[in-house]
Amino acid sequence: MIYLKLFLTFFEIGMFTFGGGYAMISLIRDKALALGWLTEEELLNMIAVSESTPGPIAVNMATFVGSTQGGVLGSFVATLGVVLPSFIIILLVCALIRNFLKYKGVQAFLGGVRPCIVALILATAVTMAASTLLSFTTLTGGFAPDVRGFIILAILVAVALVFKK
Repeated sequence: MIYLKLFLTFFEIGMFTFGGGYAMISLIRDKALALGWLTEEELLNMIAVSESTPGPIAVNMATFVGSTQGGVLGSFVATLGVVLPSFIIILLVCALIRNFLKYKGVQAFLGGVRPCIVALILATAVTMAASTLLSFTTLTGGFAPDVRGFIILAILVAVALVFKK
């Protein structure tokens, strides 16, 4: 049953997310947390590993989530689920592209989807920044800035600005 759940969950994520892997992160996060597949910490670690390994981040995350829930077969099923919708859509678009783009409705849809993609990516960035730059303190019972995180961020921004092409 877990294999069907993995496939359907990642098929849904792959089908209804525009904007690529980074736009999928917040949806994968929401589903994985809601279904109890991962904790917030495991998810952040998975994002870091997915970002540093070769390949699309959504495929890497689907593979890792599938692995935690169903081993090798779970990895395969989750990866197939997240990739299959794009594959099917690309086949359909290739067959219809010339007639498809001339319609104003299609152009309006694509124009309307762009801000949603930006919002999904921004939501992921804010969640990751809050998780890495703020730490929970037991003394005050609230969140406090993580000084080391801000120092690392400042160094990375400085390096990026110095070596900007």
